[in-house]
Amino acid sequence: TLLISLWITLLVFPVSCEGIIRGKEVPPHTRRYMALIEGLKVCAGALIKENWVLTAAHCDLKGNPRVILGAHSTSHKEKYDQVFSIKKAIPHPCFNPQTFEGDLQLLQLDGKATMTKAVGILRLPKTGDDVKPHTKCHVAGWGSTKKDTCKISSALREANVTVIDRKICNDAQHYNFNPVIDLSMICAGGRKGEDDSCEGDSGSPLICDNVFRGVTSFGKCGNPQKPGIYILLTKKYLNWIKKTIAGAI
Repeated sequence: TLLISLWITLLVFPVSCEGIIRGKEVPPHTRRYMALIEGLKVCAGALIKENWVLTAAHCDLKGNPRVILGAHSTSHKEKYDQVFSIKKAIPHPCFNPQTFEGDLQLLQLDGKATMTKAVGILRLPKTGDDVKPHTKCHVAGWGSTKKDTCKISSALREANVTVIDRKICNDAQHYNFNPVIDLSMICAGGRKGEDDSCEGDSGSPLICDNVFRGVTSFGKCGNPQKPGIYILLTKKYLNWIKKTIAGAI
């Protein structure tokens, strides 16, 4: 049940409400970097500095969204929760909602997180290297756990996914270049599409071989023809993240 089934792609894909499909609930507070973003929709993100969360640009931040660190359950407040409002939301300047290029967003929190046994930082990768096909990765989120349901998961869940060659992802049996899965994206899916990210998982970090490599962007929950697509943390994107945080532009 990856995070991928973004609601965001209403223009590109039919409406579907889904979340981490299959997968498994993670032991509480073992993914200390996870940020639950509660706005009009639920998204996820990763705490990359005491006061910065990286998520997807397509996450709707209308209203008065809040970021919850240290969360496991979505149904009740927990003793380790740290709740912040968003001081500034900075989407990538090249974000294109039709192609999902640049589907990254930095959220500056209105305070600094305290590092605890439930809250920690996810380090950015040292390089913007590509992730080779067949690499094993995992993605966590609070997204829906069943196809065609709009309920989010009551607990943090995680799915194992494997990177798929972009040529396959772009072929006629898959995305058929609509949209194009380019070199700044990672295509990854689970067993016969059963393990996947879904609605509510948008913005969740993709971890490959213990390295933060991507951010959940779009897909169709659990559909093997439409595997999850993640924005690759390329050198260009990493430079943007570092410059933005340094200058808070």
